[in-house]
Amino acid sequence: MRKTAAIMGVLLLAGVTTLVAQRRGGFGGDGRGGGGVSQILIAPNAAYDGRFTFVRIRYGPDYGLASQRLPWSHDYPSGEQHFMKILDELSLLNPHTEETNILPFDSPDLAKYPVAYLCEPGGWSLSDQEAASLRAYLHKGGFVIVDDFRYQHWGTFEAQMSRVLPEARFFDLDISNSIFHSFFEIKTLDVPQYYDPPPAIFRAIYEDNDPTKRIMVMINYNTDISEFWEWSDTGFRPVDESNEAYKIGVNYIIYGMTH
Repeated sequence: MRKTAAIMGVLLLAGVTTLVAQRRGGFGGDGRGGGGVSQILIAPNAAYDGRFTFVRIRYGPDYGLASQRLPWSHDYPSGEQHFMKILDELSLLNPHTEETNILPFDSPDLAKYPVAYLCEPGGWSLSDQEAASLRAYLHKGGFVIVDDFRYQHWGTFEAQMSRVLPEARFFDLDISNSIFHSFFEIKTLDVPQYYDPPPAIFRAIYEDNDPTKRIMVMINYNTDISEFWEWSDTGFRPVDESNEAYKIGVNYIIYGMTH
C-alpha cells in the first residue's frame, strides 16, 4: 500500500507543482505578487480544529510583521502554503492550506500540534522558559524540523539545543534511515543546493539518544529545503528539484505523524 501511494505521489507531484504555479500567477514571476515585498503582515493563526496545521516557530521579539530580514520568517507564508497544498493532494491529513500558525516555543498552544518547523537557527537564542517548553514538547512526542542554516551557524544551534537536551547527541543520517522511506522512496541525499559549498547534511536527535527509537529533531544542515517550496511557483528552479524538496518534506510530516 505504501509503495502504491508513493508511486501515485510521484505522478501527482509534477502536476501539483504546476498547479501551484498557475494559482500564483504562473512561472517566471517573483512569487510575491510582483515587485517583491520585504515585510508581510502575519496572518491570524488558524483556530485549533484537529486538522493538520503547519506551525512555524517564532523566536526573538514579536514585531507583528514577518520580514524576510527576520531569520525565523524566511519563506513565510508562501513556502508553507505551497507545501500544504502538496500535502493535501498526497495525503488524508486534510491540512489547512492557506492558514498557517506562528508560535513561540513557550506557547501553551504548541502542545496541540505534533510537528513544528524552525527556520534559520544560526542566530537563535532561547530564554529559560522557551528551553524548558521545547524540552517538554519533545518529551511529550513533538517532532521539530530544523531547516535553512549553514556551516558557520552550527555552533549556535548546538549550544542552544544543549540547553534544551543537555545529553543530546547528533547523529548523521544516510539514505537507509526510515525517515527517507516513510512515504516516498528517497533515492539520494545529494539534493539540489541553494547553499555553497555542498553537500547537505541531514542529522537527527533521537529519543534517549537511541537510534532504534523515534527521531525528535530532524535537522537539514547546510541546506534550505523550504526555499524550493517558496519558489516552486516561479520557474526559478527546475520542477524536478522542487519536487525532491517536496518529497523530503512530505516524508518528514508522515514520519512525525506516525512516530
